[in-house]
Amino acid sequence: MKRLFIYTLLLPLWAAFSPRYSAQTPPPQAVVHAVLFYSPACGHCQMVINNTLLPLIDQYGDQLSMVGIDVTTSSGSALFSAALQYFNLETSGVPFLVIGDTYLVGSINIPQQFPGMVEAYLAQGGVDWPAIPGLAETLVGAQTAHETETAATASAAGSTPTASSAAAPTETPGLQLTGAEHSGLSARFTRDLAGNSLAVIVLAGMLVSVAGAALAWRAKPALQSGGPAPASTWRWLIPLLCLVGMGVAGYLSYVEAAEVEAVCGPVGDCNTVQQSKYAHLFGILPIGILGIIGYILIMLAWAGARFGQGRLAAYAHLAMLGLSAFGVLFSIYLTFLEPFVIGATCAWCLTSAIIMTILLWLSLAPARVSYRSLNQTTIKPSAKT
Repeated sequence: MKRLFIYTLLLPLWAAFSPRYSAQTPPPQAVVHAVLFYSPACGHCQMVINNTLLPLIDQYGDQLSMVGIDVTTSSGSALFSAALQYFNLETSGVPFLVIGDTYLVGSINIPQQFPGMVEAYLAQGGVDWPAIPGLAETLVGAQTAHETETAATASAAGSTPTASSAAAPTETPGLQLTGAEHSGLSARFTRDLAGNSLAVIVLAGMLVSVAGAALAWRAKPALQSGGPAPASTWRWLIPLLCLVGMGVAGYLSYVEAAEVEAVCGPVGDCNTVQQSKYAHLFGILPIGILGIIGYILIMLAWAGARFGQGRLAAYAHLAMLGLSAFGVLFSIYLTFLEPFVIGATCAWCLTSAIIMTILLWLSLAPARVSYRSLNQTTIKPSAKT
């Protein structure tokens, strides 16, 4: 009986330490880690997040862990530059996704290739965070900030945060978007200081031009009705500028339709602007297409003024001024968005804005002559442009 009691006492200890009876530690779960560089104003980024990444996170749960880096912040821009240098790239647009030692760019490549890569890496046992310089510190800082925010929220609610709640992402489970709360006006503007400063200069020039054109229109006419025609050089400068503008708008339309990287030059970040939600009018019509239509209409109005007679030529002059004025006003709106909302400047867009401003001044004087002619009892042939 005594021996039976001893066996009964030792049996739980033996079972606890015996390899045969001890609980087997389950193998670690395969997890795929990926980094998405994005911009809050990027329409393609939102498309990738909502249509591709979030459904994948719902599908794989804890096996897919992602962090989104806002490139419009100073820290996000620095980390994005480090990622480009890591892959030996001079420039790139967003969305820019990194998984393992591979990067994917755009709203076509990411949806097409990323799901299959997740499956492949899970079959291989998962993949760690990319070895981008500075990424580890960013992840630690984001996690610390989130834990502090979680503790503060729980303290305000009168509860104690649990370990699981403290470790949860601040946004959607599996996709933690960092830096968005710090993307203020100053951070957006300083991200591309040279390009955005140039945009402000062009914006100021357009505002002064609009005010000057309005004052010139209201001023007393310096020319008699049907006054001398402009010089031959100025006469043909309008269609030449329209052709250049159509080339610029056509190139931007090609970049948007083909989803390729724009050649922007040493100043500005054309790709960020082109991939923003403001690159489409009402979310449908690309701004480049709208620009092509505008330049074609101005050229048609110039042809009517150049080769038409009487009222036709007069109305064509007024139409040319009206179209140019609308183009300048719309360019003012777009140029304002670049440094102050998007945080990036498109050199091609500034070129189109300058062209529109020149067209406004070239069409102003002939339009004034035509307007006075239309207000007279007898319509005289207006000046040719």
